[in-house]
Amino acid sequence: QVQFVESGGGLVQAGGSLRLSCAASGLTFSTYNMGWFRQAPEKEREFVARIDATGGSTYSADSVKGRFTVSRDNAKNTVNLQMNSLKPEDTAVYSCAATRLLGYTAEEYNYWGQGIQVTVSS
Repeated sequence: QVQFVESGGGLVQAGGSLRLSCAASGLTFSTYNMGWFRQAPEKEREFVARIDATGGSTYSADSVKGRFTVSRDNAKNTVNLQMNSLKPEDTAVYSCAATRLLGYTAEEYNYWGQGIQVTVSS
């Protein structure tokens, strides 16, 4: 079974940092582009960032650019999201996902983690 397990979420004050990790199993991790998405209550799922299979190319949404950094360690089958300068509007459930397509939209992803809560207080 393909499985992604997110960790590192929780409650943080505005201006603080969190590092999310996504541990993958059940697939050849190094052949997939990986993405991070978030969804706040009563909001549509929002693209956050993606990283290609080798880790050589990344792209972040304008809303998080300069604050969030996506990285991966293929030897450990993990993808990470370093979140700095957090704002209350970053509060959401964050999910990692895998695709062999370009991976700039949620519809392109085949496999999803269960999501993890990030809450930023003011």
